[in-house]
Amino acid sequence: MNRISFMGANLVAQQLDWNMTEGWMQGDAAANAHYRPIETYEERFDAFVQSAVDAGFDTVDVWHPQLSYEWATDAHFAAARRVLDRHGVTVASYGSHYGSTPEQFRRANEVAHVLGTRILGGGTHLLERDRDSLVAILREYGNVWGLENHPQKSSAEILAEIGDEDSDVIGVTVDTGWFGTQGYDAARAIRELGDRVVYVHLKDVRAEGAHDTCAYGDGIVPIADCVAAMREIGYDRPISIEHEPEHYDPFPEVIRSRVTLVELLEKTEVAA
Repeated sequence: MNRISFMGANLVAQQLDWNMTEGWMQGDAAANAHYRPIETYEERFDAFVQSAVDAGFDTVDVWHPQLSYEWATDAHFAAARRVLDRHGVTVASYGSHYGSTPEQFRRANEVAHVLGTRILGGGTHLLERDRDSLVAILREYGNVWGLENHPQKSSAEILAEIGDEDSDVIGVTVDTGWFGTQGYDAARAIRELGDRVVYVHLKDVRAEGAHDTCAYGDGIVPIADCVAAMREIGYDRPISIEHEPEHYDPFPEVIRSRVTLVELLEKTEVAA
């Protein structure tokens, strides 16, 4: 059965007392300010990992403000590894926008290496500006990168962006919630993307045209069919539970979604 991961970005509003009034970048900035000081880093990163463990997870996705390639030092790296080893927690992916230069992208790959993951899921301007460097760095580190869909309105649109070449290191990180926001069937997208899917952020949203995330079953994303589609394409990597409300603590609903996902995985495994 696929491992189930807790997405660190679920906590985007945590440092704002679960009341993010100025949009995503407000939460991003607050999280960077919270985690960056080395004097408190280990304690604060430990609190993040412990909260995921308390919610029933042994796997996490590290969101870039929790160990940013822009400010992380060797001391941060050592502290993060101590925390992960102490809790016996695995990192499924390192999620970020990985910058615009080969130097930034290389540093992001170094962070992923320290965390013990090969999966980078997010965006980078290198795809259009310097694809050769993007590919060379990924192959050097043995990593794979999946372009995460946000503005794209279909699987065809995202496939056109990544191209047919370099499929050993370039693919798609499917965000089912953003397909829902764009009015596109996320399960259909998974089937159409097939073996180009390198990672999945399994997310539900309340309505098309907005990005109000919610617990599985409370929104419009066909979660059960998404799980079935993953089984059909042979997807065997972890599945990230992603839920990033702007005005309340997501933990109770994330825990409920985890129960739902375990049940769906067990059913599709038996059916297979």
